[in-house]
Amino acid sequence: MKSGFIGVIGKANAGKSTLINVLVGEKVAIVSPKPQTTRDAIMGVLTKEDYQLVFVDTPGIYRAKNRLSDMMMKTTETAAKDVDFVLFVHDGHAGLSEDDIALIKRYADGKIPMAVAYTKIDIMPKENILSDIKQLYDNGVSCDVFPVSARRYKNIAKLEAFLAERMPEGDRVITEDIVSDKSEKFMVSELMREKILLKFGQEIPHGVAISINVFEKKDNGVYDVNLDIICEKPNHKAIIIGKQGKALKEVASFARRDMEKLLGSKVFLTTYVKVKEDWRNRPNLLKDFGYND
Repeated sequence: MKSGFIGVIGKANAGKSTLINVLVGEKVAIVSPKPQTTRDAIMGVLTKEDYQLVFVDTPGIYRAKNRLSDMMMKTTETAAKDVDFVLFVHDGHAGLSEDDIALIKRYADGKIPMAVAYTKIDIMPKENILSDIKQLYDNGVSCDVFPVSARRYKNIAKLEAFLAERMPEGDRVITEDIVSDKSEKFMVSELMREKILLKFGQEIPHGVAISINVFEKKDNGVYDVNLDIICEKPNHKAIIIGKQGKALKEVASFARRDMEKLLGSKVFLTTYVKVKEDWRNRPNLLKDFGYND
């Protein structure tokens, strides 16, 4: 039996969460086209007869602009040190810059073994793949590089087999039959945030937090979910609610469907929008919303 922890790191919007969801076979992390979708270190567990891979999804590497993003970067740095293997995810479709090479080399030069998952090859010219990989090797990156497409499941099985082979010998590190370390309550709040990320513009989603007031399963099997959508400015609140509440009703409806799929039961969802100015820089509010140092 082989088992171990794999820290999945890389720039924001490189496709880390999507890749983990595909490898695990279930949705354990929310995804959106926007940077900083992942705010916490989230474990996704893949257990097979001969091996167990525990993926640690981390916030995308991003220049800190507030206390929250600074905490997120600390989470990523910690995860990169406390694992058995590092899987650096690079968005191949975005090209390969000198900064990308320097960042990859920074993690590849560490004490923990590493490989690169070169993602999104289904939406880029094939000739760029070999050119970029050659450029990595020419610049001293000597670790294995796997061109993959999570959406098309291309080379995913090869990557999984490689990672399994690189794990240390030992019993399961996660003994229970679970696919994630996060609770249903956490995932419900993340699904709400995911729909806001997908619905609204660039700045509003980054300033949004979800606070669960009630998460309870009734005797009839229906889940009662009452939550607050926290934003930073009154005009953001107006946009989220929309004319006659239309925008909020729409995003809540989308979220409720995914919540019901997650929980396997009907969900009665109540949502409120509240303003907490500059909450991303206020330690007491960060703690209240589940973001702890």
